[in-house]
Amino acid sequence: MRTRSKIATLASAALVSTWLVAGAAPASAAGPCGGGYSRVGVYAIPASGARTGTLEVYYSASSGKNCALTYGYGSYAGRVNQKQVGISLSGRSAWAGVDNGRFAHYAGPVYVRARGKCIDLRGQVATGVRHLNGVHCG
Repeated sequence: MRTRSKIATLASAALVSTWLVAGAAPASAAGPCGGGYSRVGVYAIPASGARTGTLEVYYSASSGKNCALTYGYGSYAGRVNQKQVGISLSGRSAWAGVDNGRFAHYAGPVYVRARGKCIDLRGQVATGVRHLNGVHCG
């Protein structure tokens, strides 16, 4: 009887530990822009002074697309406030993708097909703004 009890306890422990390990694994290895994107740039918002956010840029070699997101930083992270991200081919008069609003965590993702071309970016969190022109060429 004692042996059966130990076996049942060990089997239960193995089942629970297997469930915990399987449950802890992420459902997908995709990043914030989706599968196949690699982060190619991280920029403080604004470029100088009190930081309010972070602008992140990703690239997918398979699709030739860039992706951007804007996150709050410090007291702006996780709180509803103005967040905006914009992305376009360099020199264009209109943004290819914009996400603008009052968000708790981030604005974006926004995308532009830019294989072999430079991009322009804009990130804003609260009153902090960051512009990047003619970056991530290629």
